[in-house]
Order: sequence, then structure tokens, then C-alpha cells
Amino acid sequence: MLLEPERYEHYEDLFYHFEATRREFIKVVGGGIVVLCLCGDALAQGRGGRGSGGAASQDLGAWLHIGEDGVATVYTGKVELGQNIRTSLAQAVAEELRVPPKSVQLVMGDTDLVPFDMGTFGSLTTPTMSPQLRRAAASAREMLLDLAAEQWKVERISLVVAEGKVTHAATNRSLTFGQLTRGQKLMRTIGGDIPLTPVDQWKIAGKSLRKVSGTEVVTGQHRHASDIKRPGMMYGKVLRPPSFGATLSSANLSAAEAMGAIALRDGDFVGVAATSDHLASQAFQAIDAKWQSSQQSSSSGELFDHLKKSATQAQVPGRAPGTSLGDADSRVRLEQGITSADLKLEQTYTVAYIAHAPLEPRAAVAEWNGDKLTVWTGTQRPFGVRGELAQAFRISEERVRVIAPDTGGGYGGKQTGEAAIEAARLAKASGKPVKVVWTREEEFSWAYFRPAGVIEVRSGVMKDGTLTAWEFHNYNSGASGIRTPYNIPNQKIQFHQTQSPLRQGSYRALAATANHFARETHLDELAQAVKIDPVQFRLKNLTDERQRAVLEAAAERFQWGKRKKGKDEGFGIACGNEKNSVVATCARIKIERPSGRVRVLHVVTAFECGAIINPDHLRNQIEGCTVMGLGGALFEAVEFENGKISNPRFSKYRVPRFSDTPHIETVLLDRKDLPSAGAGETPMVVVAPAIGNALFDATGVRLRSMPLAPKGMVA
Repeated sequence: MLLEPERYEHYEDLFYHFEATRREFIKVVGGGIVVLCLCGDALAQGRGGRGSGGAASQDLGAWLHIGEDGVATVYTGKVELGQNIRTSLAQAVAEELRVPPKSVQLVMGDTDLVPFDMGTFGSLTTPTMSPQLRRAAASAREMLLDLAAEQWKVERISLVVAEGKVTHAATNRSLTFGQLTRGQKLMRTIGGDIPLTPVDQWKIAGKSLRKVSGTEVVTGQHRHASDIKRPGMMYGKVLRPPSFGATLSSANLSAAEAMGAIALRDGDFVGVAATSDHLASQAFQAIDAKWQSSQQSSSSGELFDHLKKSATQAQVPGRAPGTSLGDADSRVRLEQGITSADLKLEQTYTVAYIAHAPLEPRAAVAEWNGDKLTVWTGTQRPFGVRGELAQAFRISEERVRVIAPDTGGGYGGKQTGEAAIEAARLAKASGKPVKVVWTREEEFSWAYFRPAGVIEVRSGVMKDGTLTAWEFHNYNSGASGIRTPYNIPNQKIQFHQTQSPLRQGSYRALAATANHFARETHLDELAQAVKIDPVQFRLKNLTDERQRAVLEAAAERFQWGKRKKGKDEGFGIACGNEKNSVVATCARIKIERPSGRVRVLHVVTAFECGAIINPDHLRNQIEGCTVMGLGGALFEAVEFENGKISNPRFSKYRVPRFSDTPHIETVLLDRKDLPSAGAGETPMVVVAPAIGNALFDATGVRLRSMPLAPKGMVA
């Protein structure tokens, strides 16, 4: 699997390089050379892969175990980050195994117990893990039928599997799954020809089952990484540079040690561990550190010029860097298509860095037991973090166990293991378990951001609305969603890497949000220029029936073309596709006077992601994407200057509030004839252009930069 270029964090070097101890040095040099293969296929797995390319084990026992009590325990490397995948995966297993969902328990993200998994990202869990677990459950079902048939000496066709037992109706005999397996490991290979339940015959999947752990979550009993406690645990704090690029000259730890804390310097790493969080904070403040700062030339105000000027290689998704979409003849035709158009348009769109701002900052608890390291941490890539820990401490991956408790939000931002490494280093120094929880300011300053970007679009259109040419260049933000769904005969589409002044990486929907913002805003500008209704303009240039279906469904529910606007109100629409799902969103906005505040009053989203597994939870995903998309659309932006983040806290970094939430309507198109696709990202990609187009409709002012109105629409 080739990772998208905007997953910059997968190509970073480790955060820390610890000095080798004398024992480690002798192990490598004095006692013969020990080579640790830690990386495997770097593109497919990032740091710490097994080298297996992430191929799924076909050993049934690796995925599923049925206890004597009949409970089916399912093992998966996927993790729960609030997307409620635990429920939909349990539904998939229960459907094939013919058991009540309450009889299915999931073990998730424990590297000692579950099969290897690249990570929970890219909306891949539903299209990849759900079918895998369905096959495992179906294999177990067939095995149970074999066991019962052999025990009773009857034909398999005479047996029925239902409600966690196998029944022979002719003799009125039945055996529970636990009685058949006796709790033993299921010894069978998962075959590719295992019959799966047709979607139109689903009885458990396809229904709105309640969240499996919902009661624990709302009553506060649910435990996240930051809630983990271990016997004798200490609390850690890590010293951060005063600015990006600053290097440590010296660190006097004596005052911290005098307080009773464990204080440590290892290369550029400086940290303390103490018996209480308060004492750790006091000791941390007592460290006398001196830094050598580096000159920082870029700031928020100069960002987009910097990105454009520092552009390096251009590339087209799926092709080698430096290539272009089409040959020399197609580039000639592009120019001819633009020249022959009745109207030509050329515009630039920009997208700011934004922070992930998860409710739970990075957190980890680390514990050494001899040479064995166990870490509990909130991460989207438990096996990736295991590899990072093995590399940081020069040990084999078999000596590292990573357990990922449910995590309080990730949004693409928790794919690296900085907190895990920090906790492990302090635990190694103290000889006790250590917890490290990043502060909100650390999360805002030292985590990676969604990439900023500059997007240039040049196009041609005929008076009747037919698109004739399309040239699209994305600088830095990424290539996801970069290809247009519209029928345009002459195209040139490229992504250009640049030198980013800030650390950047994966964010929910990756660059699809930026690319859809530029494309759907530009489409709206073209529709206005040729005086064609924005919905009809899009339909004229769309032949994909899935894309047309959601566009028409959203417009119909919104009553596009029929409803009347109030004073200072505007309507906007946008559509697109990403990760095998399609979406269209209509927005109604109002400008409040005299403040100029932008209020999003009503949002209608039509969404189709193949066969729906859990309708209510799919709606939750779409509504969550809508609310999250409001922030990036209207006011979220990371500000920086002189090597420092200027707004590293919620009092300065504006995120959506309850008062910002509009009336949200969701239209679900259930395509039982198509495989289920992921839904945690795509619904967000057209929120910003729909709002931006509505702002133009209300004011006649075209905004081409995200965030659109961080201080409102003022004169």
C-alpha cells in the first residue's frame, strides 16, 4: 500500500536519539554485531513494520476464539478513537456467527494479542477489517457445523446455526458453541470461498445497534490512556525547546533532584519523574536549561509565498515524482481547450495549517519488566509505535508490547509515539512505571498539523456550461481528492512538494478538504460567470451516477431553487468523492449585523458509502464531520512567528462551539449492491466550499482562503 504524500509523519525520523549504554554498546560491538530489522516495508507500514507487508493472517485462531461460556472474543489491530468501530465490527461478527451482539467481545490494539495491522487511518477499517472478521466468523460457523455433524453423525444440511447454538431439528438436539469448542483454539485456515451472508439477508448488520460501551462512556467508567494507573507509578514531564529548531546547550538538574525527583538528560532529551504530578511540575520548573536558538524566517503572514517559492518536485498521484498527467500532446490540447473556451478563469486558493485539537492530549504509561517494555498509549498505530519504541531503545519488537486503550480523539494526529517514547525513557531511568500526559500547549505546539497549502486553478468553459479544460496545482497540502469527478476533456493535475516551516502530517480526510474547497469554489465561480444554477451546472458536467444521486438528493431535501432567502442569508452547495464514497452538502448561512458574525443555520448532507452497517452511527459520523468541518471552514488556523506557535490554547485557538452548531439533516443512500466503504472522513470534504459558496450568495464577496471568516464578515 502506497501512503498518500501528505502523510508526512510516516517519513519523519524518530523524535529522539538516545545514547547507547555501556551494556548496549558491548552487545553491538564487543559481543559481535547484532542487526535489528525494524523498518520492513517503510511505505506500507511506516516505522516498525514486521516486513510482512501487513498481510492478514489466515489462521482462524488468530482472529476469533469461542470460550466455554459461548462468548466470541475477536482480535483486531484496529483501535477505537470515538468512531464506534467496536460496535460495527461486533455487528459484522455477530451476523456471520449467528449470535447476539452481546456475545461478541473485541480485543483491540494489543500488539501481544492481535494480528499485525498497519493502523486505524484512511477510512480503511470498514472496507478491510469488517470483511476479514466476517470471513473469520463465517469460517467458525462452518467449523461448528462440521463438529456438530460429526458428533451426531448427521448431514450438515440438516443443521441450523442460530442464537449461539447448533440445532438438529429432526431430533430436537442442540449444542451451544461453548459445548462444541470446549474453549479450545479454533484450528482452521480461513478460506477464500467461505459463504458470507448476502447483504439483503442481514439481520444484525444493517441495523442501528446501540454503542457497545455507551453506558460506560456516559457514566465515566470508561478508561482512556490518560486514565491508566499502575502500582508505584510516577508522573513524568519533558523539557521542550523555547522555539522550533533550538538546540540544548546545557541543563542543570541538581535543583530538581534535590526535590526528590528523578531527573535525566539523554542527548537532547531532558525529563523528570516524581511521585506526584504536582511534584513533577515543580521539579520540571526547577531545571536550569540554556538553549541555542536558530533563526526562523517564516511566519503565518508569509506562509503562502514561502510554500510557493520553496516548491520542489511535482507529481501526479500514482505516478513517479516529476511526471505530469498526460503527454506533451495532451498539454497542447489543454492550452487549446482553454483558448477555445468562451470564458477563461484563473484563481488561487489557500488553506491554513490547523491543529487536531483532540479532547485527550497525547498520553502514555510505560513499564519495564526486566528487558520487556509494556506501554499503554492512545495511538492509531499500535504496531507502528511498537517499532518506534524498539528502534529508540535498540531492542527487538518481540520485547515491546503496546496496548492502545480507547483514545479520546485522533483525527489522524496520533500516528506517532512521542509520548510513549518519553514515558519509556523516564520509566527506564526510574525503574518504575511512568505516566506522561502532554499539556494542551504541548499538544498545540509539538504535535504535527494539517498541512497548509496553495492551490492554483485554471479552467475554460463554454457559454452553455460545458467545461473544456482544467489545470490544477496543489502546493504542499497533498494529493488526496485531487482528481476531479467532472467530465473535462483536457486536464493537467499536479501535486508539488514544498519546504514546510511547521511539522505537518495526516489529518481527517487529508488533503481532500483542501482540494475540494478549491475545486468546488472554482466550479461555483464558473457557474456564476455563465449564469447557470450551481446545481444544474454540476449535473451538466457529471455522468457518474453515484455522484449525481447524492447531489440530487441533497438539493431535493434542501429544497434548492424553491426556498426563499431571508435578509443577509445565502445558500451554497458542493459535492465530491473520496475513499470510495460520495457526498453532497447544501448550506444556509446568515450574516449577523452589525458584528458580521457568520452563522451556519442549516446543513443538509447526502452521503453514500455502499451498504450501510449501522445507520445511526453513520449519521453520527456525518454530523461529527459537519461540525468539525465548520472549524476549518470558518475560523481555525495555526498562527506562528519567530519559531513559536502564537495561539497554543483553546482561549486563542477557536474551535466550533455548541452555539456554532447548525440544524443538521442527513440523507443516507443505502447501496446494498456495493461493498461497505469507510465514512469517518469523506463527509467533511465539502463543508467548507458549501459554506463559502453560501457566503458569496449572501454578500457577493468571493472568499478563496480557509479559514473563510475568522473575524466574521466585516466591511
